[in-house]
Amino acid sequence: MYFTTDTATTPFAKIPEGDLTEKWSNFKDKARLISPNNRKNYHIVVVGTGLSGASAAASLAEQGYRVTTFCFQDSPRRAHSVAAQGGVNAMKNYKNDGDSVFRMFYDTLKGGDFRAREANVYRLAECSASLIDQAVAQGVPFAREYSGYLNNRSFGGVQVSRTFYARGQTGQQLLLGAYQALMRQVHLGRVTAYIRHEMLDLVTENGVAKGILVRNLDTGEISRHGAHAVVLASGGFGKIYYLSTLAMGCNGSAIWRAHKRGAWASCPSWTQIHPTCLPQSGNHQSKLTLMSESLRNDGRIWTPLAKNDTRQPGAIPEEERDYYLERKYPSYGNLAPRDIASRAAKERIDAGQGVGPLKNAVYLDFKDAIASQGKDAIAKKYGNLFSMYEKITGINAYQQPMMISPAAHFSMGGLWVDYELSSNISGLFVIGEANFSDHGANRLGANSLLQACVDGYYILPQTLPHYLAHLGKGTQAGTQSAAFEACEKEVKTKLSELCRINGSKTVDHFHRELGKILYDKCGLSRNEKGLIAAIESIRVLREAFYRELKIPPTENGINEELEKAGRVADYLEIGELMCVDALSREESCGAHFREEYQTSDGEAKRNDRDYAFISCWRPGENTPVLIKEPLNFAYTEPTERSYK
Repeated sequence: MYFTTDTATTPFAKIPEGDLTEKWSNFKDKARLISPNNRKNYHIVVVGTGLSGASAAASLAEQGYRVTTFCFQDSPRRAHSVAAQGGVNAMKNYKNDGDSVFRMFYDTLKGGDFRAREANVYRLAECSASLIDQAVAQGVPFAREYSGYLNNRSFGGVQVSRTFYARGQTGQQLLLGAYQALMRQVHLGRVTAYIRHEMLDLVTENGVAKGILVRNLDTGEISRHGAHAVVLASGGFGKIYYLSTLAMGCNGSAIWRAHKRGAWASCPSWTQIHPTCLPQSGNHQSKLTLMSESLRNDGRIWTPLAKNDTRQPGAIPEEERDYYLERKYPSYGNLAPRDIASRAAKERIDAGQGVGPLKNAVYLDFKDAIASQGKDAIAKKYGNLFSMYEKITGINAYQQPMMISPAAHFSMGGLWVDYELSSNISGLFVIGEANFSDHGANRLGANSLLQACVDGYYILPQTLPHYLAHLGKGTQAGTQSAAFEACEKEVKTKLSELCRINGSKTVDHFHRELGKILYDKCGLSRNEKGLIAAIESIRVLREAFYRELKIPPTENGINEELEKAGRVADYLEIGELMCVDALSREESCGAHFREEYQTSDGEAKRNDRDYAFISCWRPGENTPVLIKEPLNFAYTEPTERSYK
């Protein structure tokens, strides 16, 4: 058996009393507060300064708390939040097309295949409108109509226009707003910001988070940092697939080190494959390039009807094209949700209808949109994306279709958190993509920037002080305890062991092999036989890693291979748990598509009777232990997730 189940433990989600529309207000009304004069006595550590981390640190410091931030980049501006291009969702109903908070809540819940808490998802929709006003006040240059009103466009999985955007640079512009807010607090002396520092471990005492250990990536020095609360805002682990849309530095180490200290991992197998990425062009690549999902508003996706068709796209007449999303999902067409659009593309590619040199792509065609709207209108909306595409591929997408392909992208899974964004470890909070919250088994496009901002600007500044108030009078957050001493010794031992292996294979070799196992066996589709084979293959690969790894044996100073080795060591453990989690869930839901559980027409077949729960995993003696948080739907009725 690859896991055991703990039926005696039921996670306490701390969902407030009251009607769905009143829960967040009820929490805020009853939350304990700390006097402004006493807030300086509390110290908070924030790991990660992307959109969620920077917004949380700036907001908490603005309230008067002492905050210390850490990022491994040379500036918070290089956080991967910049890569979210297409937009941020918010319920403003500027288009007067029937949008509402409840509709946004329902779209998100349905998009996640009814595998998220109603209360969390409703709060996300409820807080969304405030974000747009705040971002505009910060100077975020959202697109506007001629009249001056903010413009909207649609994203996959919805039938309204609620996505606000700044051309194809929305994440970058929002991050600049959060960065400016953060740096304001740095200059006021309320935030101490460390760059080029990586968290190596979480320190706990009697089940309470007391601080972290970090490594200076320039000198190799390891330092201790105590705190009254630790916030992990370290992003997702989609880079585990090696070829993904994420930057090379993205990793899951911060949350995994916390998991090994007792924090529950939740639904790690729920990882999203994005449908609109540039296809792999060869084995030389270390990442794939994301093309914004917003392109699906005007681009039509198709493949040739004939297998192995080698003609140029312009030479293929309309009657010999398969606009397969429009054919299979007429109600949503090219705006079908990401998991559905990605699986549909893979089906066409596997059927021999793929295009491009490696026959691993489909077409995204703007011919009709340019004919009806004009080239200038398309350039105004997507010009920088077209320029990026031409720079990478040499193809002018105004003249011939883009080629796109599915690629690993976003982690819906992460560390478990309750309604207050607290993990099961007291004093450890997890925000943004690092937690599992809000998205269920599939994230709708433009909800990632929303969750990061809402967690950091609106939720954590309410819930974390509520926790601190229960601590009583703030005492010094020291680092001289036996727990810090033991943790530092373990960290140094692990680094030394990696440096001493002295094998013959690079870190990238093991990362690439792991990625191939996961993409083939735990990617767009999974089955029992493949998942068991993947678990065994990962175990063999992990043994080889600790026997054959070759990195420079330098613990002090700059050693990028040592950094990568630590992260890949964690990936080899995360990858196994991903497969175990997928094996344990005998149903198809969202991005988790078990081939044994599908309808007669090839759609996901959910099992609400047996699997309407959140998977929580804690380390066991020999195998991981599954704990189930039941999902109760009091305000919605889970229905078949159909976009036809």
